Amino acid sequence: MEREFDTTEPAVAAVDVPSVKSKKIAELLRQFLAVQSRRSVAYSRLKSGFEDYMESRNEIAYKHLCAEITSEFHDCSKQVLQIESQFKSPDCSRNDLATLLRSVQEKEKEKLELTVKIQLLKKDGLPSKRSVSHDRCTFFHPTGHHCVNIEPITESLGTEEAEADALYDHDLKISIKSLQDAVVTINEYLEVVRTTEQDGLWLSMLPVMTDERDML
Repeated sequence: MEREFDTTEPAVAAVDVPSVKSKKIAELLRQFLAVQSRRSVAYSRLKSGFEDYMESRNEIAYKHLCAEITSEFHDCSKQVLQIESQFKSPDCSRNDLATLLRSVQEKEKEKLELTVKIQLLKKDGLPSKRSVSHDRCTFFHPTGHHCVNIEPITESLGTEEAEADALYDHDLKISIKSLQDAVVTINEYLEVVRTTEQDGLWLSMLPVMTDERDML
């Protein structure tokens, strides 16, 4: 009796390309969220350091902190640019996520600029309350001098000071409001990132698809 051989090719599992891509995208998004966590820590340090400065007026310590924070933010931006570039690569083909990260970057830049501006405004204080320099004054004995900063008290002088203070208050309030708006927008972007990351993790956990012939 002649033996029969099964010449049917064995079923081969198909490469689960969507799952591999989903895992890579999810990993990149986790990396991005980790960068955002670093930024959050840096902002906390900057806030705490500025509060310490306002009490101690230690210029050296504050400038040193600002230099460290600047370096940290620069490194964070560099990492995000690298992640953004990977989203544009054929391995991911997610220009939408690259654009999303670019939007976060722009808002983070605005947030940092506004944070620095607000700190400088608070550092200087109201124009009418700022200390004056006596470099141009004439000192005629150790305990007294002719102060060039003293001006006759007039109605116009009081009006100028009031206007300067009002302008200062307005600038500070607008800057704080703009900062709050930037933070809200960033948080909205990050919510999209988190949702996308969770969806990516769910897709990457799907079972590997087998060859269609297994279903015949």
